[in-house]
Amino acid sequence: MSINSVLTLLFCYTFLLANSNLVSAQPFDYPSANLSTSWTNTPSAPHSVQFTDGSLIRATLLRGSFGPKFACGFYCNGKCDSYLFAVFIVQTNSGSGIVQPSIGFPQVVWSANRNHPVKINATLQLTSDGDLVLRDADGSVAWSTNTAGKSVAGLNLTESGNLVLFNQRKAVVWQSFDHPTDALVPGQKLVAGQKLTASVSRTNWTDAGFYSLLVNSRGLFAYIQSNPPQAYYEKIVSGSDTSRTASYIKLLNGSLALYIHSSEPGEPSETIPIPQALSAQYMKLESDGHLRVYEWQSGWKQVADLLTGFYGECAYPLVCGKYSICSNGQCSCPGSSSSGARYFRQSVEKHPDQGCTEITPLRCSGSKKQRLLEVPDVTYFTFNSSIGNTNVERCKQACLGDCSCKAAVFRYGSDPSNGECFLPKEVFSIMDNDKEKTHYNSTAFLKVQNRR
Repeated sequence: MSINSVLTLLFCYTFLLANSNLVSAQPFDYPSANLSTSWTNTPSAPHSVQFTDGSLIRATLLRGSFGPKFACGFYCNGKCDSYLFAVFIVQTNSGSGIVQPSIGFPQVVWSANRNHPVKINATLQLTSDGDLVLRDADGSVAWSTNTAGKSVAGLNLTESGNLVLFNQRKAVVWQSFDHPTDALVPGQKLVAGQKLTASVSRTNWTDAGFYSLLVNSRGLFAYIQSNPPQAYYEKIVSGSDTSRTASYIKLLNGSLALYIHSSEPGEPSETIPIPQALSAQYMKLESDGHLRVYEWQSGWKQVADLLTGFYGECAYPLVCGKYSICSNGQCSCPGSSSSGARYFRQSVEKHPDQGCTEITPLRCSGSKKQRLLEVPDVTYFTFNSSIGNTNVERCKQACLGDCSCKAAVFRYGSDPSNGECFLPKEVFSIMDNDKEKTHYNSTAFLKVQNRR
């Protein structure tokens, strides 16, 4: 080797050592895309990762490296015969490679096509006119941002997990944060008019689940779907509205902030505390109605359960299924009447948490053979007074005289002749009445059908 070659090698080696920080800082992530870019959901697609829990991702964009980071792309869980286009949190190495730890499975925080999952060979395209379109394998449109002709210049996945279509001025044309599904990430708002809707289950992503979370000018509310919807959580915020903006909540580091009668940069109207995050964190409304906060702590750990408050687990509408009684976390069907007649049985043997079924279904045509089964010392997760300033007999007769009424819940303080009556049209879980907490007496009367 010539002396010039040796000197050249020494120079290059010295330059690399002196500028090693520049070499290590080279980006390996792929967080943005230009117009006329497309991705196909094929097994040979780049950035495809199969996980040991059965989930699989094919990342189209990824922001950042080394640790839990946001990515988006095709996602499936289970048999992988259908896929979501979703934003998810994955574990990455220093080269922005998605790794496969046995405890770091992808965590979906937003999805585009919950009700229209796609199959292998589906395509995602950022068209030349600025529309982001998801097409199934047969070419049918499963989802679109409907932004064609709106001066979109590109697509970007931000460090906060927001998928953004932007114009030449870098202004937002469309963003996933404006279309929440069942989760919020730090910095994301849920604004009045929007809602989180739980999936049916971990493997059934459709938003036909029982539970929803919303905010309005009165506060924060969680509902179970029924006719009409019934609230199982209420965080009422009193005060006068001094803000000109719509009410919203925002997930922050250390709290869920409620901006009901205020807005940023002002202080929130109220906060729900959450443990300070030391790593990636997100909040999700799940299929059992719980609003849980998860954080990466060498594995995804639940760090908060925000709606489980004063009355505990039994205050969830379907903790024990329909018509079942929840007592200290145990589920049981209503007992026999004073005459020994049984009206309810477990819906699924050996699974009391699946609820109870009427042995003889109610029939409006058989109203003359209906009666009320008394279940003493129980209450209900919600109470919307149907009749006020009443007594128990008038409450019971009101239910018997209304075909749509399925139960009468009567409660009073110290005077049984001056109580309140709730007449639900659908009966979910019932729970023991802890008078030391509720400070009222309560009895439920379930409408049942006599067989004779």
